[in-house]
Amino acid sequence: MAESPALLDVRTSAPIDAPPLSLSDIRRPVDSEFKEFRRYFRDAMRSNVGILDKIIQYVLRQKGKQIRPTLVLLSAELTGGITESSYRAAALVELLHTATLVHDDVVDDAERRRGVFSINALWKNKIAVLLGDFLLSRGLLLALDHKEYDLLHTVSDAVRRMSEGELLQIEKARKLDIDEETYFRIISDKTASLIAACMVSGAVSSSADMATQAKVRLIGEQLGLAFQIRDDLFDYGSVDVGKPLGLDLQEKKMTLPLIVSLQRAEPSERKRIIKIVRKKRKRSGDITNVGDFVRRHGGLTYARSKMESYAADAAESLSTFPTSEAREALIGLAAYIVARKK
Repeated sequence: MAESPALLDVRTSAPIDAPPLSLSDIRRPVDSEFKEFRRYFRDAMRSNVGILDKIIQYVLRQKGKQIRPTLVLLSAELTGGITESSYRAAALVELLHTATLVHDDVVDDAERRRGVFSINALWKNKIAVLLGDFLLSRGLLLALDHKEYDLLHTVSDAVRRMSEGELLQIEKARKLDIDEETYFRIISDKTASLIAACMVSGAVSSSADMATQAKVRLIGEQLGLAFQIRDDLFDYGSVDVGKPLGLDLQEKKMTLPLIVSLQRAEPSERKRIIKIVRKKRKRSGDITNVGDFVRRHGGLTYARSKMESYAADAAESLSTFPTSEAREALIGLAAYIVARKK
């Protein structure tokens, strides 16, 4: 049966005709502060080593949506107001996030990121690993030099969880024994943990109390889970998303649409699909077969429902904060995550 995504108002779960906010709309409440963050970020990445400075300039030119530092600033504005510490928090998050992306490309042997050559493709793995180490050290020093210990603990814990999530996913890709509970543990660690850390970092920087920090942490987790499910859905039919169609299947990653469909299938059909997933090299026909299987068993519909539910829960929690531009922007981000095309 055909499955088409429905755009929802995540505050009411009712279909709406109005288009979601763009990222520029979402960032508008902190536009001027975002420019200040960029200065912090550039300054933190500076180096007197010629080759390192050259690579950093390349990285700066390729920066993507920068959703994470935007989240830090919006969270700070939501929970008390942006301070000097908020800029450091946003820079720290982006430094560590960039370091993990550089290392991920080495681990995945990826030649491109967002349509341009990766660092390891241009300068080889050794330099890419060292660049990631440099960025990590700059983030640590930025926090330590200003005694931002709470921020450092928050972000470092997220990096720990990200590493554990990736390793668990690799382990499960070898055994193909992942269930829905394990899937959510993986994406909570590898994706939602950093989104939650962004929200908490913003609240910490605005001196919000522990109850508020816990509240925005949960919101960040919910947004992160919705974001990852949306990313996983792209593997089943959307284009221009920065990764080839079927890449998750090629890497034997068991994502929610496939997990649910396997649970619903008859044993013989389940065995047939698992055999395809186990193949080291999959043909286009294999990818098509798995895609048809997932659609037939309602895996995409189920995953979309979960994604929309997490986004709606985040928006509902956000609506309990006092009315502000930052609050509306974050609610808009929940809708953007559900509707995004890449």
